[in-house]
Amino acid sequence: MQDQANGTSQSLPFGLMQDWPLTVDKVIDHALAAHNQQEVVTRSVAGPIVRKTYGQIHNDARRVSEALLAHGMKPGDMIATMAWNSDLHMETWFGTMGLGMVLHTLNPRLFPQQIAWIANHAEDKALFFDTTFLPLIEAIAPHLPMVKLFVIYGDDSVVPEKTAIPNLKSYESFLSGSTGSNIQWGGFDERTACGLCYTSGTTGNPKGVLYSHRSNVLHTLMSMQSGALGISSQEIVLPIVPMFHANAWGLTFSGPASGAKLVMPGCRMDGEAIYELLDSEKVTISAAVPTVWQMLHEYLVKENKKLPHLNSVVIGGAATPEGLMRAFEEDFDVQVFPAWGMTETSPLGTVSRLPQQLENISDDEKMFHKMKQGRAPFGMEMDVVGPDGKSLPRDGVSAGHLKVRGPAVASAYLKGEGSALDERGFFDTGDVANIDEYGQMHITDRSKDVIKSGGEWISSIALENICMSHPKVAIAGAIGIHHPKWDERPLMVVQLKKGESLSKEEVISFYAGKIAKWWTPDDVVFVDEIPLGSTGKINKLALRETFKDYKLPDC
Repeated sequence: MQDQANGTSQSLPFGLMQDWPLTVDKVIDHALAAHNQQEVVTRSVAGPIVRKTYGQIHNDARRVSEALLAHGMKPGDMIATMAWNSDLHMETWFGTMGLGMVLHTLNPRLFPQQIAWIANHAEDKALFFDTTFLPLIEAIAPHLPMVKLFVIYGDDSVVPEKTAIPNLKSYESFLSGSTGSNIQWGGFDERTACGLCYTSGTTGNPKGVLYSHRSNVLHTLMSMQSGALGISSQEIVLPIVPMFHANAWGLTFSGPASGAKLVMPGCRMDGEAIYELLDSEKVTISAAVPTVWQMLHEYLVKENKKLPHLNSVVIGGAATPEGLMRAFEEDFDVQVFPAWGMTETSPLGTVSRLPQQLENISDDEKMFHKMKQGRAPFGMEMDVVGPDGKSLPRDGVSAGHLKVRGPAVASAYLKGEGSALDERGFFDTGDVANIDEYGQMHITDRSKDVIKSGGEWISSIALENICMSHPKVAIAGAIGIHHPKWDERPLMVVQLKKGESLSKEEVISFYAGKIAKWWTPDDVVFVDEIPLGSTGKINKLALRETFKDYKLPDC
């Protein structure tokens, strides 16, 4: 035992508790045992609403396991999916993971060549996909020599008579004859690989983030904390964020773990479709990127609709515009919780919930704090360091490189493509942020997106948030343009809402009194559409390439 007096160390005794490996199969087993009759509702790709219970999901997941083994798959194999949020996708997840195989979600919003590169790099052995993606799979299938089995969700009627896809089976045919009655899940080390997601790859090739069973279970427990997503058996959850975006922010695990009802939106993400599910299923909490909420807001205003059941929305993937937060909270009585995370953090890092100590401050002060990315749940450590690598004060002002560590944070990338940790075991997120005295983290920029002007930093995020609070602006991106004197100066690229008009001078004057004068953009360009990346964020790389030769007015 530890001798506290002299600091010597002896062998410490172990506790006398059961060894209960943290494997993902226990999540769906728990849903069967405790929440057997709870619903999973899916808007199918074909259109109709499909209702299953966790008990049925559990049974069909076991059938998936049996069918995978019958088709020659074995533990450790990479099993890919390209599918929307649905009951079928969910049971494929648990059926794959329960056997010790690795579920690899492919992002259909990437370029076909990039998808093929990722599938080959991962060495995927099978690929399950929705009918929506049939043309895409037909295009890339000849370039996937390691994929031995293709499964399309649906019955035999969805399998084309002529196709370039080898060994293609319908999901119904794939499961035919499988009962799942003799399947044994688990029985392996909790550190066994469980899931695989690739970074969005805005520079260079995407990198594979390989989750373990342990990391996914601990991340599930982290996300269920009341200070995080707060998912419970009383909630009805609509995960709009796709399952191919870092596990739908963990909701596909926290739903069955908590017994919450899940409402899966399928392929329809338009405002009308989302509203229909929110209203008909009486959804209480939902999660998506800002662009989805902006589309929903436009639909609600246009059709004069209300949200009587929805209590809260979690917004991540990009900074939450203040105007959007005010609209939902003030006009629809829906609480908005900005969140931050990344593929490498499984992905939940922080959720912004107003600290109890700040309940009595003014509304404007509350908004300032609520717009931050928030506090980390237990299980996530955060630090902000300066150029010398030393921790900066938690004063809400001192900004530096945001670093994180915890049981659900990546330690390296697949196939050893770069270590992800520093000498203290922290992962450098690539974000520039500060942390205040309440533990709230506020991202001021991405390190590669910050605008360097006259030796000082200008936050592109701050410029974008102010611009997008203008009632006529839909999306805005700020980038640095070369300046012979100041190194860089900000250019605002603005996409207006449909039918609106705005002058450059009106945009620039809108910044007056909101930021330091020298932060004010030097110029404004209006475009029909701002490019978005595969995760719904503004594609700054594309913007910088488009405007690389742009000349500012005084240059």
